[in-house]
Amino acid sequence: MGILKHLFAPITIGKMRVKNRLVMSPMGINFGVDDDGYVTDQLIYYFVERAKGGTGMLLVGGAAVHPSGLDLPRLPRIWDDKYISGFRRMTEAVHEYDVRFGIQLLHGGRQASLNEKVAPSPLPAQGVVKGIPKELTIDEIEEIIDAYGDAARRGEEAGFDFVEIHGAHGYLITQFLALNSNKRKDEYGGSFENRIRFLLRILRNIKEKTSENFPIGIRINGDDYIKDGWTIKDTIKIAPILEKEGADYLHISAGIYGSYPPGISVPSMYAKQGVFIPLAEKVKKIVTVPVIGVGRITDLEYANRIIKEGKVDMVAIGRGHLADPEIARKALSGKLIDIRPCIGCCLGCIGRVLKQEEATCVMNPRLGREYLIKEEVEKTLTPKKILVIGAGPSGLALSRVAAMRGHKVLICEEKGYVGGMLRVASFVPGRGDLNKLINYYQHELEKLGVEIRLNTPVDNGLIESENPDIVVIATGSQPKIPIISGLFKTKMNVHTATDVLEEKVIVGDQVIVLGGNMIGLQVADFLREKGKNVCVLHQGKHFAEEMAANDRVYLRERLKNNQVKLFKNVSIRRFLPKGIIFSVKNDNKEVKLDGYEDIIISMGMESIRSIANIFKEKDIPVYIIGDANKPGTLLDSQMEAYELGRSI
Repeated sequence: MGILKHLFAPITIGKMRVKNRLVMSPMGINFGVDDDGYVTDQLIYYFVERAKGGTGMLLVGGAAVHPSGLDLPRLPRIWDDKYISGFRRMTEAVHEYDVRFGIQLLHGGRQASLNEKVAPSPLPAQGVVKGIPKELTIDEIEEIIDAYGDAARRGEEAGFDFVEIHGAHGYLITQFLALNSNKRKDEYGGSFENRIRFLLRILRNIKEKTSENFPIGIRINGDDYIKDGWTIKDTIKIAPILEKEGADYLHISAGIYGSYPPGISVPSMYAKQGVFIPLAEKVKKIVTVPVIGVGRITDLEYANRIIKEGKVDMVAIGRGHLADPEIARKALSGKLIDIRPCIGCCLGCIGRVLKQEEATCVMNPRLGREYLIKEEVEKTLTPKKILVIGAGPSGLALSRVAAMRGHKVLICEEKGYVGGMLRVASFVPGRGDLNKLINYYQHELEKLGVEIRLNTPVDNGLIESENPDIVVIATGSQPKIPIISGLFKTKMNVHTATDVLEEKVIVGDQVIVLGGNMIGLQVADFLREKGKNVCVLHQGKHFAEEMAANDRVYLRERLKNNQVKLFKNVSIRRFLPKGIIFSVKNDNKEVKLDGYEDIIISMGMESIRSIANIFKEKDIPVYIIGDANKPGTLLDSQMEAYELGRSI
C-alpha cells in the first residue's frame, strides 16, 4: 500500500464494506444501450474492464428513472421492470471481481435530450440544452417521486450494491433546489424547506422500497456557480438533514449548464487539481456519513493526501478511469508512472457526448470497444522492423502499440526533442497537462526498448543501413501561410504562431493575430500573459472549433479582458504600414487598426510529408499518419495511430 495507504484503506458505507476509497465517478458515456433501452455487451465489458482494475466503487451514470427524464439517447433506462434482467447480467459479470457496483438515478428535467421537457417551472436551461419545459403538476411530481423509488427497487433486485440519487449538475432535483429554476408558489417552491421537499421525498420513497441496509448515496452540488443558484450555504444547511433522513454518503460536485466559469461541472485541463474539494471539505465538517470529493483529480498522491488530512473520506475520479481502467491496480503496486493519464482535453469524452456521439478517449482509443477488442493489443505472428519518422504524438502512439505487438521499432526525429507540435502547444498558459501524454509515451517506449534518435533526419543512407520492412511517416504539420494581398508589404513584422510559442521571435506590445482557431486564441492568451495587447481577426463564424466545448469556454473566459479583442466573420480590406483595415460580415462599416508592430499567422496547418518522395522508388510499404496525413485534432491522430498499430 505504501505512500497511498489512506486512499487504499477500506471504508464502510452504512453496512457496506468497500475495499478502498477510490470511486469511479458516474459518467454519461452515451453508449452500451440498444434502441429499446436495454444494456448491451458494450456497457458490460466497459464496466468489467474497470472492475478488474482494482477500484473500490464503480457507478453507472445517469440511469433514467422516468421516460420524461432521459438525459442522453444512449444512457441506461430503469423506469420499467423489463430492464432488470439486463442489469442483472451486468452486475453478475462485474461482481466476479472484488468491487462495489452502484447505479445513479437521474431525471434530466429541462436538461433532458427530449423535444418535450418537464421542470419545476417553465424556464429554459441556462446553457447547452434548448427549449422551454412544461411545468410539472403536483400529480406528475408524485409520479416522478414514485419513479425514483421504483427505480431503486429495480436496482437492488438487479444486484447493484447501492444507488446514488443524482441531485447535482442542473438536472431535475437541482432545478427544484435552486431559486433561479424554481418559481413555484406551492409546497415545492419558495422557501428553502419547500425547495428541498422533492429531494427528501425521493429519499424517503427509496428507503421505503429497498431493504433496510441497502445504501443510498446522494450527489449534490456544493455550489451551482450561477446567480440565484444553489450555494455552499445551502449545501451546508441541507447536508445534516440528508444524513438524518438516511443518506449513507454525500458526493459533492458543482456546476450546471450556464455556470461561471462555464464548463466547470466537467473541468478541462485549465482547472486546478481538486477544484471542488474545498466544497466537500466544508460538508465533511458537519456530517458523520462518508463524503466523496471530486473535481479534476488526476494526481493519486494528492487524492491520498486529502483523505489523510480529513478533507474527504473518498475520492471520485471519472475521466481517469476512461483513460486507464487499471488506475487503481497500478497505483496500489506503486507504479504511478505507468498510469495512462487523463490530460483534460475533453475531446473524446464530454466533447463527443455533448454532440450525442459515443464517448472515447485521446489516451485510450479502445474505450467503448472493450467488447470488440478484448485485449489492448494482440501479439503479431510475423514481427517486422518498423521505421517511424517523427516523434510527435501520432508517431509515439503508433510506436507504442507496434512495439507491444512484438515489432522492432525505431523512431527518427529530425528535431532535438520529442512531442512535436504538442510540446509547443504545452507552452501555452494552462496547457501544461499536454506534456503528460508525451511523458507517458516516452516512459512506455523506454520500457518496450524502442530507440528514439533525435536530431536524425532520414536519408537514403539511413534507410539502407536500417533496412526497414515498413515505414510510418508521422512528420506532423506546419503553419499554413495564406496568400493575402499586401501581407508582406507592410512595415509590421510577420511571424507564425509556432515561432511565437517557441519564442524564436520577440514581438512588440501591439499585436494582430490573423486566425481565431485553437492555436490563434492560445497564442493570444500566451501573449496576454506577457502584457501584450492583442487583436484577433478570424474569418470564420466560430472561434477555436477544434477544441471541445468544455475546454474552449475556459480559454474564452481567459481572453475576456481589455488586452485581447476578438473579431469573427472578418474580411480583410487592405493592409496599412502599421495596421489593417477590415470589415465584419453583415456590417459594411470598415474598422481600422493602426499602431501595431507585429502580425502573427494562425490560419490553419499544412502537412509535412515531403520525405515520402524518397520512398517512391523503394519496395517498402509506407504509411502516413497524423497531421502528416491530414491536419486534425489530437483525438484524430491518436485514433489513427492506434488502428494502424493494431493492424500492421
